[in-house]
Amino acid sequence: MSIQWKGVMPAVTTQFTANDELDLDLFKVNIQAQLDAGVHGIVLGGTLGEASTLSEEEGRILTRETVAFVNGKVPVLMNIAEQTTKAAINLAKTAEEDGAKGLMILPPMRYKASDEEVVQYFKDVANSTTLPIMIYNNPVDYKIMVTIDMFAELLESCPNIQAVKESTRDTTNITRIKNRFGDRLAIMCGVDTLALESLLIGADGWVAGLVDAFPAETVAIYELQKAGRIKEAIEIYRWFMPLLELDIHTKLVQYIKFASVHTKIGSEFVRAPRLVLKGEERARIEKVITNALAVRPTLPEYKNLEVFA
Repeated sequence: MSIQWKGVMPAVTTQFTANDELDLDLFKVNIQAQLDAGVHGIVLGGTLGEASTLSEEEGRILTRETVAFVNGKVPVLMNIAEQTTKAAINLAKTAEEDGAKGLMILPPMRYKASDEEVVQYFKDVANSTTLPIMIYNNPVDYKIMVTIDMFAELLESCPNIQAVKESTRDTTNITRIKNRFGDRLAIMCGVDTLALESLLIGADGWVAGLVDAFPAETVAIYELQKAGRIKEAIEIYRWFMPLLELDIHTKLVQYIKFASVHTKIGSEFVRAPRLVLKGEERARIEKVITNALAVRPTLPEYKNLEVFA
């Protein structure tokens, strides 16, 4: 399956039991909700997937189980966030063996690499695999900026680098990328609170977070704006914004998992050192969620809309 870099691709959560084991049954409940809503891909092993807490075997189990469960309906991507080039290449290899159809790759973790080192890292990983690749550009959280010139060097030598998860928080970067590369580099917005703006000025899709609790609303926004029904998309987006803001906090994993409990497609169990929410913080986040649910919009039919050129 080749990847169409467009639409909504959830950065899915990893479900755990109260005994801190993988909860594959509940994980598949969430994946099914994503498929039912009409998502266009599944991204495993990101921040929301608590990848840094997973063993290598758990990551492989999640990949194999997801690939089997979606059964070709949408592509499954594995995130790579490693400290060394060697480890990243190994993960790319095992992801391909386990059936992943693409990779999302962060710059080297922990070490603040130079521009030259970052480019070489991406080249080495890209050249080790035939899988299509999306570079995750998030200098706010990971302190390394992949510049336009760095992308130019990468695109010249690595044809399988095809997309960027654009999380710079600077929407003008979308226009710069389009002006420089045209359709050579697809743009997937990676910040929930900038998603509709990004789509309207040229982003091709959305790697989403709150989709883990509200898949239909997320996909509806994408499909409505694509069909030119901007006013309807804006109305849903404005309702969604207090929830989307849960995605731009250091406890986004706990917040989004807590939201998925309220929509009955996930649990709040997280892996230590993360802890479930409690006290005033729990009450505050729950109020955001319940207030939104109290006025949750009735969605229009958003699938298979006619798109006008």
